[in-house]
Amino acid sequence: MNFGFVIDNRKCIGCHACSTACKSENEVPLGVNRTWVKYVETGLYPNVRRHFQVTRCNHCANPPCVRICPVTAMYQRADGIVEFDSGVCIGCKACMQACPYDAIYIDPDTGTAAKCHFCAHRTDLGLEPACVVVCPVHAIIAGDMDDPNSEISRVLAANHVTVRKPEQGTAPKLFYIDGNDLAMHPTAVPRTPETFLWADVLPLHDGGPKTEDRKPSPAPGPRSDPQGIPRNGPIQIGGRMAEHMVQVAYNAQHKIPWHWPVPAYLVTKGIAAGVFMFLSLGAIFNLFPFDGLTYVVGGLLSLVFIAITTGLLVYDLDRPERFFTILLRPQWKSWLTRGAFILVGFSTLIGVWWLAELGALLGWWGAVPPGVRGVVFWLGLPLAAGVAVYTAFLFAQAEGRDLWQSTLLPVHLLVQAFMVGSGVLLLVDLFVDTPPGFAPLARGVFAAALVVDLLVTLFGEFGMPHASEVAARAAHDISHGHYKNHFWWGGIVLGHVVPLGLLFFGQPLLAAAAGVAAVIGLYAFEYAFVMAPQEVPNS
Repeated sequence: MNFGFVIDNRKCIGCHACSTACKSENEVPLGVNRTWVKYVETGLYPNVRRHFQVTRCNHCANPPCVRICPVTAMYQRADGIVEFDSGVCIGCKACMQACPYDAIYIDPDTGTAAKCHFCAHRTDLGLEPACVVVCPVHAIIAGDMDDPNSEISRVLAANHVTVRKPEQGTAPKLFYIDGNDLAMHPTAVPRTPETFLWADVLPLHDGGPKTEDRKPSPAPGPRSDPQGIPRNGPIQIGGRMAEHMVQVAYNAQHKIPWHWPVPAYLVTKGIAAGVFMFLSLGAIFNLFPFDGLTYVVGGLLSLVFIAITTGLLVYDLDRPERFFTILLRPQWKSWLTRGAFILVGFSTLIGVWWLAELGALLGWWGAVPPGVRGVVFWLGLPLAAGVAVYTAFLFAQAEGRDLWQSTLLPVHLLVQAFMVGSGVLLLVDLFVDTPPGFAPLARGVFAAALVVDLLVTLFGEFGMPHASEVAARAAHDISHGHYKNHFWWGGIVLGHVVPLGLLFFGQPLLAAAAGVAAVIGLYAFEYAFVMAPQEVPNS
């Protein structure tokens, strides 16, 4: 069996019966939708048309939401239905980032993910989904596409159908007859609050457009057609005058799942990984003499920042009390799961080593044998690198955010870890009598990482053409749009130019200040990098 949907746009009248039936059947709370009808209006009065698009989960044959879910709360049944189990969902919102169709939401009552599940409780009894039964014009067809005698198979064979975003490779099973390109392409038409029929469009941080985009466009002046009948004039769309009107009249709210804790955790885990990588490489290659106090302080910093990282991850969950579910029923394809185990492995290894070094420093027991210390550093080095870069692979699984699909991101995160790690150690050098060669090496690594990171950012991440229009939109919003101050003044000037200038003077105090500036600047950059792609709507 292989269940799918067909929406016949030749018949749909935009009555919202499917939306209300879905809410009633599945007890969907107010403010969220499993099924909704998007309205797009085209033309200029009196030659106008309203296009309807029934929108919901596509029940993809290759569902990215299933792969990214760390606890198998989102899963694919043998009959092709993509289901979810709210009883184990931790509310990480990763599935929302992976879905290229905005089909998943967080239930405000349960704090868990939810979406259309093909009315599986009805389907299992041989009944049709509620939306199919209630549609007054039979515009929604559902059934088994593997059965050649089913209605959906006959309809698919007899009609030309299209799907949304076929380029994503998800193989969606929500097919449209006579699908309108302007309605199906999420970014084809800007969504502005003054064009909506009755819904209030929230500010972006609540799920709607940016605040500055909510200013009403100037009212078009009246004009006359050849018969002298007044009609609407040209309207302003996206900053340009359009003689042929195209506007979104109704759609579900686009909400942003991840906020400040995610960019903050990118910085804190970078510090934790960078500090340990610097210390371990220094010991492995004898770049400076081993000093117990320096390593105890550095190890403590690494542990503190990895603890902050874990706290931020748990804080960002909508069901934080279920955090340990990741460890108890892991879904190993998810990089959220793999990252959690990397964090646990790294924390355990350096925690045990740090306690041993602390005890030796305080005279509780003898010195840690150099051989044991070497094993810890060799094992900890790849774990620290994993802590730094695993988020790149997690972001790659977030297939709804094209800008994050960057092959440079693992390298970028690793360089950033060395940058902030060595920068923080320059601050340590102010308060700890570090061994000879430690501070000069930290300054050298810090300066090199600043230069490399600056080049990767300007000429790699944002200097090369982007593979998709969605990624290009997000990149433009970072460098020239809403987040340009975060990017240029925060990430570039404060995060790179200022630290390089302070390092030029060669003073320990200024070098420490440079490290602090780099950390703050990195947060500003990561905030823009995390937030901007989420503002590009997927529905």
